[in-house]
Order: sequence, then structure tokens, then C-alpha cells
Amino acid sequence: MFGRRTGLRWCFEGMLVFLASLVVLFVVAPLAGMFFSTTFGEVWETAGDAEVIDSIGLTLRAAFFATVVSMVGGIPLGYLLARGRFRGRALLATIIELPVIVPHSAAGIALFGVVGRGSLLGKLVDGGLVGTSAGISVAMAFVSVPFLVSAARDGFAGVDVNLEKAARSLGASPGRVFFTISLPLAWRGIVSGLILMWARGISEFGAVVIIAYHPMTTPVMVYERFNNFGLAEARSVAVVLILICVSLFVLLRVFSGHLKETEDVRA
Repeated sequence: MFGRRTGLRWCFEGMLVFLASLVVLFVVAPLAGMFFSTTFGEVWETAGDAEVIDSIGLTLRAAFFATVVSMVGGIPLGYLLARGRFRGRALLATIIELPVIVPHSAAGIALFGVVGRGSLLGKLVDGGLVGTSAGISVAMAFVSVPFLVSAARDGFAGVDVNLEKAARSLGASPGRVFFTISLPLAWRGIVSGLILMWARGISEFGAVVIIAYHPMTTPVMVYERFNNFGLAEARSVAVVLILICVSLFVLLRVFSGHLKETEDVRA
């Protein structure tokens, strides 16, 4: 009986590993194939292309500004969704997540009516934000802010409510409780949300290409070079972008993990 149970357990675990491996292979195989199909010389030449470097710099900066500006309102919104008890909270959470399911080309069209020349913003700002780096940041923020809000909400939801109540009972104001207890305890989830939002903004194409084909972000450049010069030119640009983004992503993860270890040691 024991041997039979052990055999069934191994069969079940083996099946799980096999199915999980298919998903990992599905993610890894295209990326590995792209890297192995690109020579070091092609990558080196592309990395020295001023147009490519400018495009990558624009992409990283626009995603960074989109994340920083969204943080000002996204973190409080996550707190309200985690702690608030009001009518329409579920509806509000659903609305915030809409950009995830809306086709991003359609999102770009929708944003065009807000930041375009004929919009109210376009009347206040000559020409609007179409064709500007600010417009690119707006497009990136629209499609990626749900990641920040959801992560902040989950982070605040994991904070013990009793700690907040105890602080309030001792006379601390709501603002002081938020900044000294809730926010410091929820920072891990918030940092994860910021990283995900930044990474998602970098990869955005559909909404950005409608708001600003020029100046050209790197995803748009990959598309443009594929159409004009073929797969090899587009692939080398994509490899350079992925190498830079993965390096920055790993550094941010390591940094946040180091902060976590430091906090655990102090605790």
C-alpha cells in the first residue's frame, strides 16, 4: 500500500513538472531562438547605433516618468481599495483594470481624444501631446497603471488592520498612520507594482504608436525596421532592448531583495 501511494505521488508530481515545463519552454524557446539567431557582431553594431541608443533612452525615460507620476495617485488608490468600505468599490476596481483587457490600439485611439489637438488638453497645450515624449508617457501609464494599483492594494491588504487601529487609539492621525505604519509595511508589494508598471510601460507598442510614431520608442523602432529592412535588423534591435531591460529588471529585483533581507535582519 505504501509503495502504491508513493508511486501515485511520483506520477502526479511528474505530470505537474511536465505540464509546468511546457509553459516554461513556451516562454524560453522564442527568446532563446532569437538570441541564438543573432550574432555578436550584429548586436555590437546595433548597440553602437545612435538612433537605437536614443530610442532606448526615450523608452526608459518615458516609462520611468509614467511610473513616478502614476505613483502619486496609484498608491493612495490602492490603499482606498484595500481599506475603504464604500459603495461602488468593486466597480471602481473593475474600471481600473479595464486597460488590461482593452486592445491597446483601441486604447491609443481613446487617448487620442484626450491628448490630441482637438481635445481640451490640445486647446490648453498648443498641439496637444501627440508626437511628444509626454504623450508617450501618458500612453504607457494608461496601459500599465493597473499593475501598480493592484500590487499596492494587495500590499495594503496584507497589513494587519489591528496595528493601524492601535495607532489610531493612541491618538495618531489617519495621515500619520498611513505614512508610518501602512506604507512602510506595504512597501514590498508597492515596489513590485512599480517594477511591473515600469517594465510594462517599456514594452508598450499599440497605444504608443498611435499617440507618437515619432519620437520613436524602441518597440515602435522594432516594428519600423522589420517593415523596412527585414527580420535581421529588427531582431538585433529587439535583442539589445531585451538585454538592457533584463539587466535593469534583475538589478531592481536584487535591490528590493536586499532591502527585504535588511529589514528582516533589523526585525
